[in-house]
Amino acid sequence: MKLYEEKYEQWLQDPAIDEESKKDLRAIKDNEAEKEDRFYKDLEFGTAGLRGIIGVGTNRMNKYTVTKATQGLANYIIKQGGQDRGVAIAYDCRIMSNEFSEETALCLNANGIKTYRFDELRPTPELSYAVRQLGCIAGIVITASHNPPEYNGYKVYWEDGAQIVAPHDKAIIEEVNSITDFGTIKTMDKEEAIEKGLYNVIGKEIDDKYIAELKKLVVNSDAIKEMQKDIKIVYSPLHGTGGKLVKRILNEVGFENVYIVPEQEKPDGNFPTVSYPNPEDPKAFVLALELAKKVDADIILANDPDADRLGIYVKDTKTLEYIQFNGNMTGNLVAEYILSQKKANGTLPSNGAVIKTIVSSNMTEAIADAYSVKCFATLTGFKNIAKIIRGFEEDNTYQCLFSYEESYGCIIGTHARDKDGIVAVMTVCEAVAYYKKQGLTLWDQMNKMYEKYGYYKEKQMSITLKGIEGAEEIKKMMENMRNNPAKEIAGLKVKSFGDYSKQEITDENGKKKTTGLDKSNVLYFDLEKNAWVCVRPSGTEPKIKFYMGVCESSAENAEKQMQKLEQAIKEMAENAKK
Repeated sequence: MKLYEEKYEQWLQDPAIDEESKKDLRAIKDNEAEKEDRFYKDLEFGTAGLRGIIGVGTNRMNKYTVTKATQGLANYIIKQGGQDRGVAIAYDCRIMSNEFSEETALCLNANGIKTYRFDELRPTPELSYAVRQLGCIAGIVITASHNPPEYNGYKVYWEDGAQIVAPHDKAIIEEVNSITDFGTIKTMDKEEAIEKGLYNVIGKEIDDKYIAELKKLVVNSDAIKEMQKDIKIVYSPLHGTGGKLVKRILNEVGFENVYIVPEQEKPDGNFPTVSYPNPEDPKAFVLALELAKKVDADIILANDPDADRLGIYVKDTKTLEYIQFNGNMTGNLVAEYILSQKKANGTLPSNGAVIKTIVSSNMTEAIADAYSVKCFATLTGFKNIAKIIRGFEEDNTYQCLFSYEESYGCIIGTHARDKDGIVAVMTVCEAVAYYKKQGLTLWDQMNKMYEKYGYYKEKQMSITLKGIEGAEEIKKMMENMRNNPAKEIAGLKVKSFGDYSKQEITDENGKKKTTGLDKSNVLYFDLEKNAWVCVRPSGTEPKIKFYMGVCESSAENAEKQMQKLEQAIKEMAENAKK
């Protein structure tokens, strides 16, 4: 009997599994492919914790896999002596998010650990803020971010408000994996948990403090005051958690003309108006664009369901069309705005820093240099950015002013330690006000930045390979590219090759140096002419990802070079499959 078949039978025989779940499993008894997919592995922590399709099985999000993860976390917290400090819990609009968050709280309570659960859905960045505000040992948010409706997830945060990193991540995984009997997972009655002071509800008081922190991050309130009646803003929470707090922050900093996309305002885990609730996807903006044209909006913004990412469309006054910004464009525009405003008003610190990931735009380094600010680059995942911020605080070295990654996530300041799509909305709208006062749209400003720093262009390409066979193929592709690194790509010489699994960068002369970063399954090709290519498997989806960037003297040249690079990478990927 194969391993997945054994696990399937174990669940059917397990007295801890309820009858409804067993009925669901019996219905697939003759479907070998479905059984294999549900049981061929256990859900694992990746760059965003636990994430998977909702359903019954070890490779699914359900109350058993969720409480198994929680029991493992509880065991670790008890070993760390942190049970009295408690755990903050938030959840988004997704199917089963409310139920999973309740199961999570009661499992922790049964282990003697206090919980602070939000009274209703809240954005991920507010959970990150709440962990530190409440002095908790950990935090959990039930969300699958921008994944399709059938997914849900479970993100774990540690006491600094950042997603777990080493050594906590591996230690928690060990605790989770050591649980082999669902009957050992603890839970308790909610009323009893409340009576014992273990189950606590939080809400408005955290909202008020969080909003107050965001308002401190406005860098030019005069621009908002002068332009607040003239700026028209269209916003969509994409059926998620962002609507309430976005409306509040924009109102409190002074914007008067805010139009919420009505069909997408109400939280709904089925995401009825979009097939994929991702602000990177142009299809998610169809309704927002219709509304923007109707009201003649200056800016269109959309958060993903847990409101840690932000996508924007910007008006082009020449064509009267709206242009989509990618995550790199938004990140660089915000970096330039914050640094330029701080320099102008005399608040730019001498030890200022910005942080990006290695797959984000090289323009950020040019911007940082222009304002004498240090630019740090780290591995993909905001938890790695948070680790650098933590280091700044421990060593009393740099002040982090802004950090971002190309996947549409950024944070201004350090009030939270994860991407914050709420503060990003506030700052982008502030930038709209400032540049409109100068007679510029954000698209005009972006073009001024290209003229100043060079025409940087970035792109990402993904290949989806599902299931156990797909995982093996991705592994094989990475090994082939690692063992036979390209010497040139798209006619551009490889100046150095980084194998982050070995923490090693080798230049064209064979000279080696360390990456200075943690081990990671990432390959990086630094090319001539400030171009680059980076390859890594996704930590949350069955994909291998290729990132690329170029810098040229004109938009046309950048586009041509990017097309060459993209074609070369497609060929490189095909060759790696052989």
